[in-house]
Amino acid sequence: MTGGGTYVVIPIFIGEVVDPAIRGRLTSLFTLTLNSGMLVGYTLSSNVPYHLIPLLVISLPVLFLLIETFFPETPTYLLQRAEVEKAEKAFKFYQGHTAESKQDIDKCNAKFSELRDAISQKSQADVVTWRDFFSKRAIHALSMGSMLILINVFSGSFAILNYATSIFGAIKTDLHPNTNTIIIGLVQIIGTITAIILVDRYGRKMLLILSTASMGICLAAFGMYAFFAEETSVDLTPYHSWLPLLLVALIILAANVGVIPVTFVVLVEILPPKIRSKGASFCLCLLSLFTFILIKVFPPFMQAFGLSASMWACASFAALGLFYIAIFLPETKGKSMSTEES
Repeated sequence: MTGGGTYVVIPIFIGEVVDPAIRGRLTSLFTLTLNSGMLVGYTLSSNVPYHLIPLLVISLPVLFLLIETFFPETPTYLLQRAEVEKAEKAFKFYQGHTAESKQDIDKCNAKFSELRDAISQKSQADVVTWRDFFSKRAIHALSMGSMLILINVFSGSFAILNYATSIFGAIKTDLHPNTNTIIIGLVQIIGTITAIILVDRYGRKMLLILSTASMGICLAAFGMYAFFAEETSVDLTPYHSWLPLLLVALIILAANVGVIPVTFVVLVEILPPKIRSKGASFCLCLLSLFTFILIKVFPPFMQAFGLSASMWACASFAALGLFYIAIFLPETKGKSMSTEES
């Protein structure tokens, strides 16, 4: 429950309080913290007794709780509740506004007025009805969000992260499982940092295209390696110590450059303001459902058809994502979330 709430609330919170020019970077930072936590978990589980790990990491959520109490609500939320004075103070707080000159004051006031006007035009949005979810704009946004979630889950990275030991075992690699997971954790962080640097410079769509294309190529190559390892008598001993890990690392790197972090950036940006929180919750429910299906289906699929077919199936989803994103997904870089519905 806590994890599900985190995936929904934090991207929305970031999207509502930051400037559009840096929104992509800060929302991608959310994924970086998740990957950093995974790396810490991999490292601790390899070196620390399990019963001590909760005692070591409990300080982080406690510290977060204490610090978060000093932050105001988002200006968008306060304006929707007609608390204009509090909203203006919160807006200036999150914008880092300091009244150094009349020009700065006027610029800040103009931005707040734009946000206030956009919210006031949707004053009827306080009550969300089923009809709001079936408007043309909402259906279009929810369809894109659902497709991005589908690509996110079934394009290979989730399967590899959850079944790395089984995957490496299927091709008889001699790499140590703990070493594998720590290296993969480091690669995740490198990929996410790359996304943070590039997402507001080159846009969301470009990163997603690059990510899905790279994943498709690497998954197909890994499937080919697995085919020769499983189905032929070709001697791959000289490559066992490095090639499987390299291909997996490239897949995870490509996923974390675009598909994993940028999905959450775009998801918040494409949803209409009126249904943003509930729409994001719906898409995150799909994420949980698709992940559950993947976790249940992947092992018997790999046992029945082999690792090579499993990787080629994931490559097919990556290719599907590439074409869908290139043709249908709009670029949301730099757009105001208060006016995104238009």
